[in-house]
Amino acid sequence: MPVLKSFFKKMAFWLCVIFCLFAFASSTPPDDPVKCESGNTICTVTNSYGAFPDRSICEAAKVEYPRTEAELVSVVAAATRAGQKMRVVTRYSHSIPKLVCTDGKDGILISTKFLNHVVRTDPKAETLTVESGVTLRELIEEAAKLELALPYAPYWWGLTVGGMMGTGAHGSSLWGNGSAVHDYVTEIRLVSPGSVSDGYVKVRVLSETMNPEEFNAATVSLGLLGVISQVTFKLEPMFKRSLTYVVRNDTDMEDQALTFGRQHEFADLLWLPSQGKVVYRIDDRVPTNVSGDGVFSFFPFRSQVSLILAFVRSLEESDELSGEANGKCVRARQLSSFLLRIAFGVTNNGFIFTGYPAVGSQDRMMSSGSCLDSHQNGLITACPWDPRIKGQFFHQTTFSVPLARVKAFIKDIKALVKIEPKSLCVLELNNGILMRYVTSSPAFLGKEEKALDFDLTYYRSKDDPLTPRLYEDYIEEIEQMALLKYDALPHWGKNRNIAFDGVIKKYKNANLFLKVKERLDPSGLFSTEWTDQILGLKGNVTVVKQGCALEGLCICSEDSHCAPNKGYLCRPGKVYSAARVCTRVSA
Repeated sequence: MPVLKSFFKKMAFWLCVIFCLFAFASSTPPDDPVKCESGNTICTVTNSYGAFPDRSICEAAKVEYPRTEAELVSVVAAATRAGQKMRVVTRYSHSIPKLVCTDGKDGILISTKFLNHVVRTDPKAETLTVESGVTLRELIEEAAKLELALPYAPYWWGLTVGGMMGTGAHGSSLWGNGSAVHDYVTEIRLVSPGSVSDGYVKVRVLSETMNPEEFNAATVSLGLLGVISQVTFKLEPMFKRSLTYVVRNDTDMEDQALTFGRQHEFADLLWLPSQGKVVYRIDDRVPTNVSGDGVFSFFPFRSQVSLILAFVRSLEESDELSGEANGKCVRARQLSSFLLRIAFGVTNNGFIFTGYPAVGSQDRMMSSGSCLDSHQNGLITACPWDPRIKGQFFHQTTFSVPLARVKAFIKDIKALVKIEPKSLCVLELNNGILMRYVTSSPAFLGKEEKALDFDLTYYRSKDDPLTPRLYEDYIEEIEQMALLKYDALPHWGKNRNIAFDGVIKKYKNANLFLKVKERLDPSGLFSTEWTDQILGLKGNVTVVKQGCALEGLCICSEDSHCAPNKGYLCRPGKVYSAARVCTRVSA
């Protein structure tokens, strides 16, 4: 029977993969993150995954949907006059942390959903000005109409301009000004609270030359300075890229990681640590006369069949319940093999993959996310993480390790894998460890130095926050090693609570940011208890209670912070002994 069960699991997995590959080109679009009981009043807001790290429900008195800057100014003025708290929400509200939440139930949500227009273009100056609700996909397409390109950007095109600015979103590159979108911005229009004499609102036009201090605070603002109305980007003439994926053993990866980003402009690495493999993205700019019409449509960002997603999720839940990683490891190897065979979704002509290199224009090779295409089909298909279906539900831990310390960090992870090779299969089921290059930024809350960004995605129980995860102690140790031993910076738009504990002390210009925040919003109307905590102004983001370490609300210091009734106790790390992790202990 066990052999037969294993056979059916393998067959089901491959049927899922094949069916998903040829699934509908479009899917049910994501739901609006804001829900209201009556019109636009008595509202709740969540992120695109349907749950914040602490699983709380964020409420607000109402949501406003301004369609012009004049309407936006009116909204901010009215709320300032009334002394109401405000937070900005975007079309999809993707950020995992509680950046969209107001305090209590009396605040106002300001959505940029309809602030999605092109304001002006200047092909000669190679600039494009858009409203903050424009998505990355729309920005790329509008630039391409001018035969211009944004040189670097995140891989997921569902982010909005305001969202990218708020969280410091980035792609992967050590070249030029680096991979962060905000470092290609030349001007910002910001609507902030004002004094009585200002009519309770002030519109500021910020640039690096005219008001550098306010500009460098606004480029990565966490939404704390007001509402970004418009953003002007400095673009480049359209160019082409040549992409090849190469799989190698990870034997010398710690050395290669230090030099690979300097050798290739759009380099990244995908590490499969339990398999001992790494996928190198050899991706460079080539002349526009090089033939090729390639398209990068990343497979995990495509629409998937909801019933199949539910079945795959059930397999993962079954593995978690059994406490055995063999099934996860088998499917992880199968998934990795499949993704490599289809080049992760790259095609040479928009339809099929015929071989490397895949050459295409920047607007078609940089970002993707076809599951966002608006086609209502009753959730027959959807983005894999859509909370309305039984699909993916995960934690994401993302941090940037200084490049000078990457080698030692990778060696520590390898030491963990050597102790238990199956331990990181839980990451490989979610495409392994994605490693992207970032550089220092003049933004006060931007990256501090050249670094390698590590992106870890792993299982999370959808129903019970007190459910421990298979090999969670290994992931927790990696997380704590990065943040505490190697002084990594967490991504502002991802991560669990513990990543933000004391984080503000890692930014040399934090005091300058706080000074600008006090000047632009002296009453703290765009601040919340949570943002005050991450800025070190009031309290702490960690939440100490029973089971708090299981979802990253705290670092365990006693067994009750784990799941002692299920055999998970608080123990030191295996490689980084200063870590405190929830470890499954045999009876």
